[in-house]
Amino acid sequence: MTITDAPPAARPAARRRIVRASLVWLLLVPAAIWFPARTFGWEGGLWVQFLAFTPYVAVWTLVPVGVALIARNGAAAALATLIAFGFGQAVVPRVLADADRGPSQGVEMRVMTSNLLFSDADANEIVKLVRDNRVDVLAVQEFTEHGQAALKAAGLETILPFNQPAPEWGASGSGLYSRFPFAEQAARRNDGGFQQAHATIQVPGAATIYVESVHPLAPAHPDMVSGWSADLRDQVPAEGGLPKILMGDFNATLDHKPLRDLIATGYRDAADAVGKGWIGTWGPYDGDPIPPVTIDHVLVDERIGVQDVQVHSVKETDHRSVIAWVTVPTA
Repeated sequence: MTITDAPPAARPAARRRIVRASLVWLLLVPAAIWFPARTFGWEGGLWVQFLAFTPYVAVWTLVPVGVALIARNGAAAALATLIAFGFGQAVVPRVLADADRGPSQGVEMRVMTSNLLFSDADANEIVKLVRDNRVDVLAVQEFTEHGQAALKAAGLETILPFNQPAPEWGASGSGLYSRFPFAEQAARRNDGGFQQAHATIQVPGAATIYVESVHPLAPAHPDMVSGWSADLRDQVPAEGGLPKILMGDFNATLDHKPLRDLIATGYRDAADAVGKGWIGTWGPYDGDPIPPVTIDHVLVDERIGVQDVQVHSVKETDHRSVIAWVTVPTA
């Protein structure tokens, strides 16, 4: 019997079934597009920005599952469950501590990264975090001469006397501060135009390590996506040479393939390793009700162990500071 042949009383029920089925499939469309884009690294245009919100989409995928089950739409329920499972595989491990977090024997060191937002961040708060948490190495981004002077006035150089500053007006400057002497130190300008201070550090009683303050170009406009991707590809890979720590504002989350590819060279994301990979580090933006995303990272060479991570808000910057407790193997 067709709908047109149905008795008048049956027609509303048939229409409701069609509406419910259409609603279920419409709810599935965003997730069905998002999941393969995230998995295979389709990051063209503004889509690269949307991918930063993948954890929120992962939670939302439970809605189509529930609606499909309520509507008794078996095919849609199966597809929705499959998509939700895929998202779960991608994002749930971030809240679960890894069984293998690298070497637990060695010398403990504490590292911290902070984007200073054009050096408007409260220098006294930054120095208090360094002092209270006994930070050994600090990486800063969006570091200007004004910010350098403010940190010095707040007493940073009495705690971390060795430094590699590369301050510049605007957002392109960066710097490193250390409790321990540098064996070598310099700064390089990435293709996006940002300085990345770097140094080799002889950790007392442990191995010499390489540390870099990372700040790729932000994919704020479609024309900037290729530069952003190139900057991430050009970061120092983990394999070979000294054990390494890259930390800073990567302008990328674990849902961006270029960052995952960098990690695959032999790094661990410290927050992800200890089950704190969902903690947002950037946002809200200018008071907008946009949920925070995780673009500030400490990437630790697999030859270095990860013990813990803390994330701290700082006044006058839209980034949160990330502190990681790591174990450097003995020489």
